[in-house]
Amino acid sequence: MKIAGHLFKNFNHQPSDPIFELMKRFQADSRSNKVNLGIGMYCNAAGELPVLRSVWLAKEFLKERNQPSRYLPMAGYSDYCCAARALVFGDDADTECIATIQTLGGTGALRIGAEVLKRHFPEAEVWVSDTGWDNHLTIFSNAGFSVRRYPYLDKGSYTVDFEAMYSCLERLPRGSIVLLHACCHNPTGADLSKAQWLHLAELVRDRGLLPFFDFAYQGFAAGIDEDAYAIRLMERQNMAFVVASSFSKNFALYGERCGALFFCCQNESQAGLVQGQMEYAVRGSYSNPPLHGADIISYILHETGLCDIWRTEVTEMRERISGMRQCLLDALSRNSARLDYYRLSGPRGMFLDSVLSPTEVDQLRSQLGIYLAPSGRLCLAGLNQANVEMVAEAILDIVDKRSI
Repeated sequence: MKIAGHLFKNFNHQPSDPIFELMKRFQADSRSNKVNLGIGMYCNAAGELPVLRSVWLAKEFLKERNQPSRYLPMAGYSDYCCAARALVFGDDADTECIATIQTLGGTGALRIGAEVLKRHFPEAEVWVSDTGWDNHLTIFSNAGFSVRRYPYLDKGSYTVDFEAMYSCLERLPRGSIVLLHACCHNPTGADLSKAQWLHLAELVRDRGLLPFFDFAYQGFAAGIDEDAYAIRLMERQNMAFVVASSFSKNFALYGERCGALFFCCQNESQAGLVQGQMEYAVRGSYSNPPLHGADIISYILHETGLCDIWRTEVTEMRERISGMRQCLLDALSRNSARLDYYRLSGPRGMFLDSVLSPTEVDQLRSQLGIYLAPSGRLCLAGLNQANVEMVAEAILDIVDKRSI
C-alpha cells in the first residue's frame, strides 16, 4: 500500500550538519594528498585513527570471556558508571550525592540532561558562550529551551574575556542554566584559569545559577586530573551542577558512543530523586545504553596496569597535539609575520582558529584537498610531519592574497 503523497509535503528542508557533511565529502575525495582537519577526531602520527593499546588488550580479554550481549539497566553498566564517576570527580568525592547514568556519548548526556532540566525548570533559559559549539544550540533548543549567549572570548588577546563573562552572568535570573566547557573550549581552546574558576564558582553559588559542564576532552588540556579542576572544585563546595562527559576522544572509541551524565546534588535524598528522573528520560528515549564500549572502558579503569597504560597513552595524545600546534606555528612564523600567532600558541586542546573565512576554507578544500570546518576551525590532531608544512604554506598563500 502506498502512502498518500501529500502527507509529508509540508516538511521543511533541513540542511545537513556541516561537520558530518564535510566528513562525507572528504571520504568521497579521491586525491591522495587530502588532509582532514575538520571533524574532531584524534589521528596518530601516521594520519590514522588509532586503536589504543589499552583498548586492544581490554578487547582481547573480553573476547576470551565471551560474555553474552545482555540488556543493561536504564542507568547503564554499574561498574562503568562507578569508574566514570571516579575519573571525573576523583576518588574522594561524595558519591552518594552524585546521580549517575551511562549515556550515548557526550551528546547523549547533554540531551538527556536537557530533557530532565526542562521538565523541572520549564521557564529557565540556557546560556552558552558566544563563541562555542553550534550543537549546544541545537540540543537545548530541541529540548524546548530558549538559548542565549554570554560573552566569552576577547578577540584582541584571544583569551577568555572574564570581566565581560562575569558581568553578564551576575545579571542573570536565579535558576538560569549556564553551559560551561570544563577544558579545551571548543572551538577556541581558551580556558579559564584556576583563579577565574574560583570566582565563577562563588558567583554561580551566590546568584543561584545552575552550571552545566560539557567535559568532552578530559586529559587533552593539562592532564586527566588537572582538567577536572573546575568540576571537583564545585563538588567539594557542595554545589549543585550537571556534567556531561564523553570518552570518545580520550579512549579513541568514537563509534562506541560512550558517555556519562552526572547530577551533582547537595544531599543523598536529592540524588535519589534525580536518578529516577534521569532513568525515566532514558526509558522514553533509547531505553538502555549499549554494553560493549562500556565494558571496555570499565575493564581498563578497574585494572590498575591497564589504567596506567591508558593514562600514558592519553599523555602521548595530548603531547602530540601540542607538538603539532607548535610545528604549525613554527612553519607559519618562518614564512610570514602577518598572522595573529596568539591565536595558535595560547589555547589548548585539539582545535585552533585558522583565521580563514568560509570562502577561504572552501578554496583550501576545492583547490588542495585541505578540509577545515566552515567556521575556520582547524583540528590539530589531523596534522602530522608529512602534511604540516603543506598546510602552513596553503594558509599563508591565502592570507597573502588578501592584500592583492
